[in-house]
Amino acid sequence: MHGNATLEFPLSGSGADGSGYSETAWVGGVPVSTLSLRALIERMLRDAPLRLAAGEQPLLVFDCNGHGLSLNATDKAFAKDLAQADLIHADGQVIVKASRWLGGPQIADRSSTTDMFIDSLPGASAGEVRYYLLGGTEQVNKDCADKICADTPGLELAGRRNGFWKADEEDAVIDAINAAAPDVLWVGTGKPREQAFCVRNRDRIRAGWIVTCGGLFNYITGDYPRAPQWMQNAGLEWLHRMATNPRHLAWRYLTTNPHALYLIWKHRNG
Repeated sequence: MHGNATLEFPLSGSGADGSGYSETAWVGGVPVSTLSLRALIERMLRDAPLRLAAGEQPLLVFDCNGHGLSLNATDKAFAKDLAQADLIHADGQVIVKASRWLGGPQIADRSSTTDMFIDSLPGASAGEVRYYLLGGTEQVNKDCADKICADTPGLELAGRRNGFWKADEEDAVIDAINAAAPDVLWVGTGKPREQAFCVRNRDRIRAGWIVTCGGLFNYITGDYPRAPQWMQNAGLEWLHRMATNPRHLAWRYLTTNPHALYLIWKHRNG
């Protein structure tokens, strides 16, 4: 597949938006949706309840950033799971910029998972779209749930659970999600665990969309500070994250960022 080639991912068996497809741009060997942040949110809020009501298989929505590009090239299990996604959105600014360097389909803008979540809350409240929060520590998960409900009048959560469980507890985790039957299940347990969980359990999870979200809940609570807007726009949010949490993130960014740039260059023609 060439760097300027396109794919179309079906987003709903019922063609909720009229076309039911999303164009993609290949970046660093990964097919990334060209949808804007706003369009992605609108599609999620419209499509997820329809899929759930129709009893369709949940749509898998994963993100792509420099870390993801690097993992995709070095971790075979992660690459296999990522390939199962119905839609991969541009969580990193470098992915957006790379799509413009490559000369093919251009990604409209960055759809960071945190922005996708926060910006969707008013619409979720107005449309009675119910979320389930899975991930983080118990305290972070609870604080995130409390904060978004306090900040968004009328928002109804389907449920929540922390991201720590043993293998023999996974059936109970699935049972709790299915009992709640959320329109959107947000899974924030970090790469590659969250992708593996989603793919492994997709056929038995009752939800409209399943969206991976990494450390989202920590950003909502303020445990992880977000970068200033100018750094986000310049594609330097990773530098802010590394500076504010060097113990956990310095090695990751210092190794995966150069590798991601290499992969973008390597796959520029296919």
